[in-house]
Amino acid sequence: MPPRILPVDPWNPQPGPIAEAAEILLSGGLVAFPTETVYGLGAHGLDPRAAAKIFAAKGRPADNPLILHFAAPEAVDEVALVPPNAERLMELFWPGPLTLVLPSRGVVPLEVTSGLDSVAVRMPSHPAALALLARANVPVAAPSANSSGRPSPTDAAAVASDLGDGVDLILDGGETSVGVESTVLDATGEQLVLLRPGGCAVEEIEARSGMKVLLSGGAAHRSPGTRYRHYAPRVPLLLDTDAEKIARAAEPNGRTLRIAWIGMHAPEISLGEGVAHPGLRILFDSPENYARGLFHALRVFEERGADLIAAQWPPSEAGIGRALRDRLTRASMKE
Repeated sequence: MPPRILPVDPWNPQPGPIAEAAEILLSGGLVAFPTETVYGLGAHGLDPRAAAKIFAAKGRPADNPLILHFAAPEAVDEVALVPPNAERLMELFWPGPLTLVLPSRGVVPLEVTSGLDSVAVRMPSHPAALALLARANVPVAAPSANSSGRPSPTDAAAVASDLGDGVDLILDGGETSVGVESTVLDATGEQLVLLRPGGCAVEEIEARSGMKVLLSGGAAHRSPGTRYRHYAPRVPLLLDTDAEKIARAAEPNGRTLRIAWIGMHAPEISLGEGVAHPGLRILFDSPENYARGLFHALRVFEERGADLIAAQWPPSEAGIGRALRDRLTRASMKE
């Protein structure tokens, strides 16, 4: 059975769909909804049985913690200790694609924290998400609304394709604007540590806050999306665009594969006939648009029968490039 999908205006969300979605959340159900980053699969964040449904619907490992979403920064204090540096980051970057890992007050279910003494929190900027969170008036646990390990969904159709009737309702607010998940910072200690690069650039965080962000040294298990193969299409993704290596991958058992190409420039090497086909080549004019369209492009290539996807490495690690490199690396990992 296909899932129920309710359209919602992404800029001026109608009260009817928002009220219905909030009621489902408060009743222990699952609602997929748009954020500025990707679509989230939401459940009542203080209801352990509701949170457990997220793991079942996604096929998500139980030791992968969830992020709690809030309609206002002040509400975070009910579930977490908020140190001054975290409070400053909330003032500067919320609402927006920044998640903070904070010391837990012990009221969040183990199903959400995966048994950790910390909890991940964020306030999205998408108007429909904020309207839903305000109407429900509870913390909403919401990882990406996809099957575990698949490319994250940036539109309602991708949610429906992955989860089917495993979700009670999908709020369709159109395509997301950032396209990759939020940046995750560990703020449990004296220094900020990057756990997952995402839609909020490290350089911007440092410039605006005056605080240094360590790029390593944090406990990766505190953040979702860091310990498992993630974001992967059903066909192999190749990052090394060396002509010889692609040629070996393209001709197993003497058969020439249909190779798709994604990046910011056309390939400088021949990748076979398939890559020259307009339906198997997607180019972006900026790193921001590359990030915005990456997950959708991976799904499009699956639908169009690509046997292999060759992805161009982002030109720089600066800004959104760090998140792009992370997602491409994880999507290309073998099981």
